[in-house]
Amino acid sequence: MKDDFFRLMTRYAPLIGLMPASLLGGYLIGYGLDYLFSTAVLRYVFAGLGIVSGIVQLIRILGRDT
Repeated sequence: MKDDFFRLMTRYAPLIGLMPASLLGGYLIGYGLDYLFSTAVLRYVFAGLGIVSGIVQLIRILGRDT
């Protein structure tokens, strides 16, 4: 029983950082493109795309286990 808990924790622990990392990665890419093209909108667009990619990856990981 205890081994099952630790096995599940090692499988699902990386999911804790998945959404913040996706959001931060998208925001940083958008920020860099905003700086490059002198705009102020792309950081929010890419942050949204980062959230969407995080959700898609979460569904992929959880769907693989069923």
